[in-house]
Amino acid sequence: MAEEIHGNAPVPGVPFFAPLHAVSPGTAKDLSENTPTLFRPLKIRGVTLRNRICVSPMCHYSCAPSGPQTGVMTPLYLTTIGHYAFKGAALTMVEATGVCPTGRISVNCPGLYNDAQQHGLKAVADFVHAQGGLIGVQLSHAGRKSSTQAPWVAIRQQKSSARATLDHGGWPQDVVGPTGGQGFSWDGKSDEDPTGGYWTPREMSAAEIGGLIKDFAMAAKRAVEAGVDVIEIHASHGYLLHQFISPITNRRGDDFGGSFENRISVVVGIIKAVRAVIPNTMPLFVRISATDWMEETEIGKRLGSWKLDDTIRLALLLPDLGVDVLDVSSAGNCNEASYTVFNAGKQQAEMAGIVRRALAESGKRLLIGTVGEITRAKQAYDIVQDVSGGPQADLISVGRAFLRDPSWVMKVAEELGVDAAWPTQIARPQIVKLSPKI
Repeated sequence: MAEEIHGNAPVPGVPFFAPLHAVSPGTAKDLSENTPTLFRPLKIRGVTLRNRICVSPMCHYSCAPSGPQTGVMTPLYLTTIGHYAFKGAALTMVEATGVCPTGRISVNCPGLYNDAQQHGLKAVADFVHAQGGLIGVQLSHAGRKSSTQAPWVAIRQQKSSARATLDHGGWPQDVVGPTGGQGFSWDGKSDEDPTGGYWTPREMSAAEIGGLIKDFAMAAKRAVEAGVDVIEIHASHGYLLHQFISPITNRRGDDFGGSFENRISVVVGIIKAVRAVIPNTMPLFVRISATDWMEETEIGKRLGSWKLDDTIRLALLLPDLGVDVLDVSSAGNCNEASYTVFNAGKQQAEMAGIVRRALAESGKRLLIGTVGEITRAKQAYDIVQDVSGGPQADLISVGRAFLRDPSWVMKVAEELGVDAAWPTQIARPQIVKLSPKI
């Protein structure tokens, strides 16, 4: 019947031919009471995820570092992000995207502050939509972790990070943070130390903070015009907004520092500004590091740090600000932390569950996502399934498993016994395999 209805009809609204899928790839063909939550659709405002599996924003560091194509996504982004959508991921999130030239992590990171970058993003969005998927963009400012070179450049120098000078396309004089000065570089090393991988930041002025909020709003407007379905505000992993909310990195004495309310004020201002310029039908995500992992360190005990209790306190404010999903990660703000963004993942689903229960107990409605070392079907199932104690999250973001296998959604479906639709163009081999007559 689906073939009779759709024939060879094209996907409407994209500037190229793509066959209209009879059933969107990665979608459970038949929903029943036995269908795992992982493969149940999830409606968020005006969009519907075809399953609960999202692709985590993963940096490619592959945009031009200078010239008219600076920060513009290349065909590599089509082949990677597009492939995940083609193989059934519900939402593919574009990596940390700078809201201004000096907000990018590295000289090779994407931006969303000019027309060329907007057009590059639209090309990727068009392809994802042609596959029945959704695309998000993670808007970011890297703060004191900005103006670096691509990681493989650092590796060739036998370093974990390498500074980008003006010759590399960097901006060493415009690396900023909530607090600046000697000793506030991410690795604690001075600019004169050749072993250092990060620049010393200067403290942002109140006027620059106002400009930052406007930059996020303008980038959000560009994302809407590019056809993006979801916007995520990046307030984790040690980038600028995380630096503002943590008392370790924010030691300001003005209205943007000191108390919890002051430290979160920049994030709150950005949320309000972004929500005001995007459609009411568009979901707004915030990614947070649930903890700095600095509670047991000397500096954490002396100054305090960002902890799980703070994340819960912030989470309770988000629904009234128009946030739909809190994406729970951790770490990245301090070099001395007990865990890094690469090895803290096993604890993040548990923390997400704690935040989710706290919201439920308060009567607040906020969807929870989580990320980190989710590599197995049963593990993904357990995180979102309503088992004893309730689910830990409503959706998951997956990184490394997709890097190893872009068909991970289909692999998980098979392991969980879900008959999920394959892309139209490659579904025929599945029929051949199942039919004894061919």
